[in-house]
Amino acid sequence: MRLVADLHTHSIASGHAYNTIDEMARAARDAGLEMVAITDHGPNIPGGPHRYYFGNLRVVPATIAGVEVLKGVEANITSPSGDLDLPERVLKKLEFVLAGFHAGTGYDGGTVEENTRAMIGAMQNPYVDAIAHPGNPAFQVDMEKVVRSAKDLGKLLEINNSSLTVARLDSADNCFRFAELAARHGARVVIGSDAHHASRVGVFDAAMELAERAGLTDDLVLNTDVGRILAFLRSRGKVRMEQERPEI
Repeated sequence: MRLVADLHTHSIASGHAYNTIDEMARAARDAGLEMVAITDHGPNIPGGPHRYYFGNLRVVPATIAGVEVLKGVEANITSPSGDLDLPERVLKKLEFVLAGFHAGTGYDGGTVEENTRAMIGAMQNPYVDAIAHPGNPAFQVDMEKVVRSAKDLGKLLEINNSSLTVARLDSADNCFRFAELAARHGARVVIGSDAHHASRVGVFDAAMELAERAGLTDDLVLNTDVGRILAFLRSRGKVRMEQERPEI
């Protein structure tokens, strides 16, 4: 399996990451990638960017250092019903929207049933493309129900390399179970680095090994082909930000 894009990365705007967008794009080029998504944390993360930051991403070039740059967010799930920390009028302008649980951002977790309802509620948002690190053991969910919902809604589940190597290090069993269920049900996934430093862009080794061991084939992993990524975005009505009238 070869990956051509990293669709989960953070710039210095996230508040606890360490490189600029330009540096992240150049790191993607150096890693042999064709595309990178800048998915800085939503505004509820401590030290995170104001929502104006996401409205102004239109000023970022579509290509940097020969790498196509998608402008996105890793939004925070802020309630048991799956609300996010950016309004839909901002989300609809972004090119790739991840949503995930993060403690201290509005929703600190509940029962398995409550967490499952929150995750599925986030997936039901028409502008959400993928769930970030769904295997986080601090927010246990009904994985079967989540995978079935992701497939029905046409949303992606992430296999997060950092969850296996840097953070949330007790995630491996949950991540493998999610990958196994996705393979069984034919739900699509995305493999992301969750890089918070340029040296981690395009580092997928642990996640790729887990995905292959779980039986996920190339056709179920979105970022094995740029054409597949663009077709997915088109199917979801996504357009490049510079083609849209700016609105904050």
